[in-house]
Amino acid sequence: MFRIVLAAFVLVASTLSAAAFETRAGAAFVMDQTTGTVLLNKNADAPLPPASMSKLMTLYMAFEAVRRGKADGGLDLNELLPVSEHAQSYGGSSMFLRSGETVSVEDLLRGIIVVSGNDACVVIAEALSPDGTEYGFARMMTQRAQQLGMNNSTFINASGWPQTGHVMSMRDLAILADRLITDFPEFYPMFAETEFPFDNRVPSNSRNRNPVLTMGIGADGLKTGHTQEAGYGLVGSAKQGDRRVIFVITGLETTAARAQESQAIVNWAFRQFAMRDIGKAGQEFAKADVWMGSSPQVGLVAAEDMNVLMPALADREIEAEVVFTGPIEAPIAKGDPLGELVFTPEGLPEMRLPLVADQDVPSGGFVSRMMTAAMVLVTTLIQGPEGQS
Repeated sequence: MFRIVLAAFVLVASTLSAAAFETRAGAAFVMDQTTGTVLLNKNADAPLPPASMSKLMTLYMAFEAVRRGKADGGLDLNELLPVSEHAQSYGGSSMFLRSGETVSVEDLLRGIIVVSGNDACVVIAEALSPDGTEYGFARMMTQRAQQLGMNNSTFINASGWPQTGHVMSMRDLAILADRLITDFPEFYPMFAETEFPFDNRVPSNSRNRNPVLTMGIGADGLKTGHTQEAGYGLVGSAKQGDRRVIFVITGLETTAARAQESQAIVNWAFRQFAMRDIGKAGQEFAKADVWMGSSPQVGLVAAEDMNVLMPALADREIEAEVVFTGPIEAPIAKGDPLGELVFTPEGLPEMRLPLVADQDVPSGGFVSRMMTAAMVLVTTLIQGPEGQS
């Protein structure tokens, strides 16, 4: 067997390179969620203090607990949880909970999302912790984050309160935002709520600090963060048409800078890039030789409609390669993954789209198998171990 690369060919009317975005953030990560395309990466894997943006991990675990239900060690939205002295002792953003009172899980979730309550995080943490402590819950957070592929995150508390060793990367926060949107559609609308006047306790602290929610750019989440060490940050998401963008920024100097940078990133991500149809399901891109099959070749076709993100300004043609390892040994079943369509739009990472067999190819009889073997031998002698056509 040897690797076959079909020479570059014109794929689709392509594009000028999208204008790069020069962010003022100390670290940033922007992803087109619809396609998984990374649009911007600036220090995105550096473990940094996440401030209140790390509350998203507490929320993820709380949503999981609600979905499990109380009978399976989880939570019920109407369940009342007690407020401890430790929870009340937290400063910073708060629901102004009082030690000894009880609060429903649903109110606590909204208190974390909308008013960024540190105290609410602790109440949830102590309820779910294996030892009843916030730090015990933080250890669970770290373990669960690793299971989700968040390899640059370590949690010391449930709220993002400044503490040595409590860190997350911007890429990890984007992974987490993606999972929150995808895994919990029933809870995600909470992130778009602009006000939560809990018990009318502190009317001045009832507004969501997320500036993008009211900008008219399709934003519907997720969470702001700020400490002196971390600066101003935001995990955000916006949806326009069929596309959704997730972005994470940190290290801005003011709330105004955070709002301006967020708006600029969203506008750039939607205006500079566009979806392109490059192939329909079943469209053939190449044929591959078959080893010992009833047919000498099999078509390599698109497994499904191919929609990819490209720089928006059409200008010239883009080239692509079909790559597979061949000849392909029979038997082959229709739909078997056999190769990839590979191309790199200027200014974006390499893209690899799967190609599959267009038909069944059973093992051949003696004559066809001998003919195939002879053909492959001659081809190998002529072309050498690396075939190209």
